[in-house]
Amino acid sequence: MLRCTISYFIDNEPAGAMRRTGRIVRRSGRVLAAAWMCALAATAVCPAGAQVPFAIRQIADGDYAHFGRIALTSSENLGDIANLGIVIGRDAAAVIDTGGSVAVGEAALAALRQVTGKPLRYVINTHEHPDHLFGNAAFALPGVTFVGHANLPASIREHGPFYLHSFRDLLGADEIARVRLIPPAVLVTDTMELDLGGRTLLLTAWHQAAHTDCDLTVLDEQTHTLFAGDLVFLDHVPVIDGSLKGWLDVLPRLAAMNAERVVPGHGLWVAPWPAALDDERRYLLAIQADARRLIASGTPLADAVPHIGESERTRWRLFDDYNPRNATAAFSELEWE
Repeated sequence: MLRCTISYFIDNEPAGAMRRTGRIVRRSGRVLAAAWMCALAATAVCPAGAQVPFAIRQIADGDYAHFGRIALTSSENLGDIANLGIVIGRDAAAVIDTGGSVAVGEAALAALRQVTGKPLRYVINTHEHPDHLFGNAAFALPGVTFVGHANLPASIREHGPFYLHSFRDLLGADEIARVRLIPPAVLVTDTMELDLGGRTLLLTAWHQAAHTDCDLTVLDEQTHTLFAGDLVFLDHVPVIDGSLKGWLDVLPRLAAMNAERVVPGHGLWVAPWPAALDDERRYLLAIQADARRLIASGTPLADAVPHIGESERTRWRLFDDYNPRNATAAFSELEWE
């Protein structure tokens, strides 16, 4: 193990986005280039030769986000593929998800300490997937409480050993050895409010399986900023690991939340709410319609999968990596309606 530099910048310009003809317009690359010119440096322990550029951006008063890469986990990116959040109140701070490795978690902790001297009180995991909680060990500090969906401990027990085994080759044995699967000490069964001092976070546990069976969202009620975890995907094709029908059922209730903007679980920008759900809803409905049509025609699963969701191919990144899995899950779920 060698020490390597993890650089990050703090950009105070809100990362808003506008929609035109159903597409979210990306912010100019010149903003990012200028921000990198004034990058600050922190250190963390990384595998030899690895570097994790780590940026946080202020998206509202007291709200920050890190936007992970739209990519598959690799030893090069150290699992930095998910979006993370930081919320700062008068008395304390909270972190929302911790990244796909301890190195990413350490970078997030360094960034938090750069923007505030307030103590970290809560680490909130939005669901069970490694890219959102493999960084937890970096935050296992005195005074820090881990918070999650009431189903999260069971999901970690059930799937955690598989994740550690299957990600060993992707992240490297040394990085996996540092991962600790830390379950939440505070469980959210319905809704819960966390007070950071003059700033209340509304946590909602969604009880129909959707992206997973332990999806949790975090709403900053002061700024109306929603940290949606993987209930919201932008640009990165959605991933069904829970229930297609459940996810579609959750969407109208999710859309009714009193938010103005959303930080998705994956996607490189903040989007207006609830318009941010439009593309995801269209994709899930296309998957559902195609699967039902092919099931009704008697098409076998193996022949159906290449055609389910095919109309969405050009609209999403990582489509070929995840759509076959989504198609298989949808077909299997809908086959016995």
